[in-house]
Formats: sequence, C-alpha cells, structure tokens
Amino acid sequence: MPICDRVLEIAAEVADWRRHLHQIPELQFDLPETAAFVEQKLRVIGCDEIVTGIAQTGIVAILHGRHGPGPTIGLRADMDALPTQEQSGVVHTSRSPNRMHACGHDGHTAMLLGAAKYLAETRNFAGSVALIFQPAEEGGGGGRVMIAEGIIERFNIAQVFAVHNIPGIPLGQFAIRPGPIMAGGARFSITVNGRGGHAALPHETIDPVIVAAQIISALQTIASRSVDPIDTVAVSVTKINGGTAFNVIPDSVELGGTVRALQVHVATLAEKRIRDICAGLAAASGATVDVDYRQIYPPTVNNPQEAMFAADAAAAIVGECNVARATPPLMAAEDFSFMLEALPGAFMFLGNGPSAGLHSPNYDFNDNAIPFGIGYFTSLVERALRPTMLATSPVSASL
Repeated sequence: MPICDRVLEIAAEVADWRRHLHQIPELQFDLPETAAFVEQKLRVIGCDEIVTGIAQTGIVAILHGRHGPGPTIGLRADMDALPTQEQSGVVHTSRSPNRMHACGHDGHTAMLLGAAKYLAETRNFAGSVALIFQPAEEGGGGGRVMIAEGIIERFNIAQVFAVHNIPGIPLGQFAIRPGPIMAGGARFSITVNGRGGHAALPHETIDPVIVAAQIISALQTIASRSVDPIDTVAVSVTKINGGTAFNVIPDSVELGGTVRALQVHVATLAEKRIRDICAGLAAASGATVDVDYRQIYPPTVNNPQEAMFAADAAAAIVGECNVARATPPLMAAEDFSFMLEALPGAFMFLGNGPSAGLHSPNYDFNDNAIPFGIGYFTSLVERALRPTMLATSPVSASL
C-alpha cells in the first residue's frame, strides 16, 4: 500500500500546522500554546475521547475503529522544544528568543495529528488507537511521568510505537533495529574540594586543579579498560569550573559530564567506576571529592517482534529497499525508553534528508518527510488492527 492520495492531501495541511508549531516553541512540561493547538485540532478531527492535563500538558486522544472491538495500539509524539536561539533563517522561524524546535518535535506532533485526521476519516481498523502527545522529552522525562500517571491502564494500551526524524537518512527511507536502538543517558557533577593558596607555594595547598585533571584522565579508562570492548560506553567530561586568578590556587573545582550506554549493566559499571576513581584519587591527594550521579533515561530497547512488524509497516509504503532493518544504534538518549520498558513496541527513525543536525541552531524539520510519517503511522494501525489479522498480529500476541 504505497502512500495514498488522501494522505498526500492531508500532508499539505499538516505542513502548515508544523510551521505554526515551529513558531511557538515551548519547553519541558510548560506547553500551554502547543497543547491548546493540539487539542483544538483533535476536536476538529473528531476523536472519540480527548484527555488533557496528563503530565501537566500531555494529551491522550482515542479513536475507535469501525470493525468492532479489539486491542488498543499507542502512537506517541513528543511536543517540547529546546532552549536554543534559532539561526535557520526560515520564514517560519521561532517567535521566542532562545527557544526553537531544533529536534523536530514540531514535525513529530504534526505527523501524528495528520495520522489522526486520516484514521478518523477512514476508521478502517478494529479496536482503538491511543494518540499520545507527550511533553518534556528533552531531559524532563515526560514519558516516565505519563506512564506513572497511568495512561497504560486508563486506556488499556497493548503496545506503543514512535518515530523520530534523523538528518542524513534520505527522504522516504526508514531505519530500525531490534534491541537497543538508542543509549541510556546519565549526568554527573563532581566537586573536588582541596585547600587553596598562593600559586608560588603549591606545597602548602591541596591543589584541586591537579586532582580534577587526574580525574578527567582516569575517567577515560572506563571505556578503554573497564568495559568489555564488545560493549559500548561514552564517558565525556563537558564542563570545568574553577579558579579566578592566575596566581591563586582555588579551594575547589567542579566538573560535569555525561555517560551514554546501550546496556543497563554497562551504565551501572560506569557509575561504579566513576565513584571508585574519584574516591581513590581523593584518598591519594588528601582532597575530598563529592559525586552527584543521576541516571536520566534508560536505553531505548525495541522489542524484536514489534521492531520487525514496524519495519514491515514501513516497507509496505516505501518498499523493502528503503527500510534498514539493522541500523547502527545511536548514543543519544530518548525518553520513549520509559514507554518501551512498560510496553512492547518499537522506535523508528525517519529520514529528514540532508538537513542540519539535530539540536543545531540551523536545523529545520523537512516538510517533505510528513507524508512518510503519516503513512507509517496509518500503516502500523491498519496492519496491526486488521480484523482478519488480529489473531496473529504482535498486538494480540502481547495481550
């Protein structure tokens, strides 16, 4: 089933919605304009149920098929933007200083609205679709909060799918893999407390700059000497703050950074090694070292059966040659991971063409990707909830 004419017609309208959303970027859970726009479109579309205020500004809308009862499949889009000053130069540029949709969540939200419009018109499925519009993907864990507030139980969701655009993948192509597709993410802050003094009398001090430098070097051995070479971890120190003068050794130095890992046991090992390294160097130097380590997101892990089903749904609209079923994982993190911990499902990459990279101030979502996203969502629903296929689909198998 290649992309149908009606999806192409809807896509033109959806592009206008996307550009409007791009102009009104909002952050984290505080999305009043975005949520109001989404709710208004869902009401015009004619959803059977619309529940707002989940995780503050999240929305779940329900559509029932015309072929009788069946499971509920969840489709998720993220709505929040980033605290970045836009430099893309597009006509529909952000109206808010230091805020922009630099990750394409405006496109994801618009595509799910487009899929809702098509599915509300056709309703060519059994069971129901839960349209999940999520706040606070960018570091706020909005997916975790929506799960904690009971969306699975309230709407009886059997499985869940999401799509994310990726610059560099050609338009009209999809990429997925079973198992880990994106890394888990953690943040650490390390404070080295020494004893400051005159730079000409270093022997009278406990120099936190030297200890901090040793910590930075030692942390690089986690990937090279502590983790199995077959596994993957990235430990990056990204912030250093200490000292105010050329001739004064400071009392303290602060470091900050991130850990990314595709497997939970690797992330656990990395945290232990960070703490051990800091404790050991503190003991050796006479300094004290405080470590604040926070796991932000777990790895995003696709259920193998759902991943192959999602690949089949994409191949149905773009052809098998345009679906990579074993794409390499990305070391970026994604809070759809919380939903995949709670439910079987899959996270798919959608080509954005040769655009600027994600989180770049020059990025803009490619509106030519919209029909492929709408087509993918609708293909998923109509294949998973096809009345004659429910007995063998991964939806019914997961119940």
